[in-house]
Amino acid sequence: MSTDTSSPGSAPRADGTPGRPRRGPTTGPMVLVVVLVAGAVALAAYGVVSSRGSSTPAAAVPHHRPVVPATLARPAGTTPVRPAPTSTTTGAAPTTSTTVPTTTPAPAHGPVTSPPLPPPGPGFNEGQVTAVGDSVMVDYETPLQQDIPGINVQAAVSEQWSAGEAELEQLKAAGQLGAVVVVGLSTNGPLASSDIATMMGILSGASRVVFVTTHVDRPWQDPNNALLAAAVHQYPRLVLADWFSLVSQNPGWLYSDETHLPIDGPGAQALAALVASKA
Repeated sequence: MSTDTSSPGSAPRADGTPGRPRRGPTTGPMVLVVVLVAGAVALAAYGVVSSRGSSTPAAAVPHHRPVVPATLARPAGTTPVRPAPTSTTTGAAPTTSTTVPTTTPAPAHGPVTSPPLPPPGPGFNEGQVTAVGDSVMVDYETPLQQDIPGINVQAAVSEQWSAGEAELEQLKAAGQLGAVVVVGLSTNGPLASSDIATMMGILSGASRVVFVTTHVDRPWQDPNNALLAAAVHQYPRLVLADWFSLVSQNPGWLYSDETHLPIDGPGAQALAALVASKA
């Protein structure tokens, strides 16, 4: 038997029998190829359209939330804070036009002018001030002289009330006693009502007398201050400079002995100003 090696559509065989009929072109594989090519073209076109305007292919773009800088990040659920609007003007508080003096003016002598100071009696010099005191007055002597220009200060360490009485008598007899007299002599010992009476007898005729209370770590502090305060109600021309109350609110003005002051320090200046406001 012979093998048929003829291709479709070949000439009749040698024995005269007709060959197989010629087949038409095979279309199935070609259609599949065309469909695949068309799909590839469509996908490529879609990729081009979706990535238009970007140099990075669409598939390479990461799909996550943008990174928020730490300075702008806020916890979920909170309300964002709107930044305050900027302005060309400053927010500084307006300044007042009050002028502060560079130096503290000395208080005018004789602040109690209504009614005016009564004229002094014999032995007192009108317009002059005399001060007699103990070691505490030594501490504020200079500021007192600055606050009351021309004041005559007679102060000594360990000065007793009785010694002050003797000094005032001598000044009065010599015609050198001021019409206003400051007495700061209750630091070094207890006082009695008779001491107050004797002092005011010597100063009878003065236009004004100023008693200065004391702050001293001794048992006579409170009784002495009580006597000085009570005397104000007995003698019309007597006034009180209550140093005890003022320094009790400012204990840092005092040394550790709770009596004396740094010379010319803040406490000394405050005490001088207090006395000057009463003189």
